[in-house]
Amino acid sequence: MQNNHAFSLNRRSFLQQGLALAGLAGAGLATSVQAGKDKDLFNISLAQWSLHRTIRANKMNTLAFPAFTKRHFGIDAVEYVNQFFLDKAKDTVFLRELKKRSDDVGVKNLLIMCDREGKIGEADKSARKLTVENHKKWVDAARFLGCHSIRVNAYSIDDYEEAKRLVIDGLRQLTEYAAKQEIYVLVENHGGLSSNGKWLASVIRGVDHPNCGTLPDFGNFTGYDRYQGVAELMLYAKGVSAKSRRFDTKGEEIESSYLKMLKIVLDAGYRGYIGIEYEGKDLPEIEGIRLTQQLLSKYRSELAKKYTVKK
Repeated sequence: MQNNHAFSLNRRSFLQQGLALAGLAGAGLATSVQAGKDKDLFNISLAQWSLHRTIRANKMNTLAFPAFTKRHFGIDAVEYVNQFFLDKAKDTVFLRELKKRSDDVGVKNLLIMCDREGKIGEADKSARKLTVENHKKWVDAARFLGCHSIRVNAYSIDDYEEAKRLVIDGLRQLTEYAAKQEIYVLVENHGGLSSNGKWLASVIRGVDHPNCGTLPDFGNFTGYDRYQGVAELMLYAKGVSAKSRRFDTKGEEIESSYLKMLKIVLDAGYRGYIGIEYEGKDLPEIEGIRLTQQLLSKYRSELAKKYTVKK
């Protein structure tokens, strides 16, 4: 059966995955969807990590996340974080209920961000294999939920070349399994060598599998130019994470120029979902998410005058 969110095998872009209702009701943002308009340029999703403080305070759980997303933000696509349901990967009762709840409110399940399952580039061969095995249950869960991908971390040793070899091996093993389930394995720039765009791009080239790609994050670059890094990773992107932390009085994100980032994303031919990932500490999470959504929507409308829509 073909995955509902399957990507084109062309690494520079993936198939348009429907139209998102991403406007904020009552905030002056358009809520109707028209073919060929700005909302065809890219779609907006919400990463569960944006609400990590709320979830950790036991004020919301994963089952409530899809309906909360649709009700509060008008967003119809979500990205889960396995840390918030770490013991549920094989719980079919839980997964069935989560799928039902997302279907009931018309929310698409896009991917599961996977952490705490070991280093995909472990130096020890048996330990590396165990990490791969640990991730397989999340591939299965993603398939069950109708996601297109899981996101993994390219953690390994510090040696530039040897880490590359180890991570390539681990990713290839996992990707070969995921491909049979029609699931993609995406790597985010998420600390260590993975926050070096050149290194991570070379890893994906080394894996050399159409089901292995990247999830470029606007942030998560330390000592590396974030714009260069995103540009290097966009060639293999099957998702994009719009990281936000702080905003100025005009509503612009302080650490990243969203206009510049979105131009890089669109110049690469990407026309899929861009996920809001607010992780600031200065604002309530709902407010941070809304500011990020408004920023994405504003520049989407502006850039729609310049960029064409890929059908």
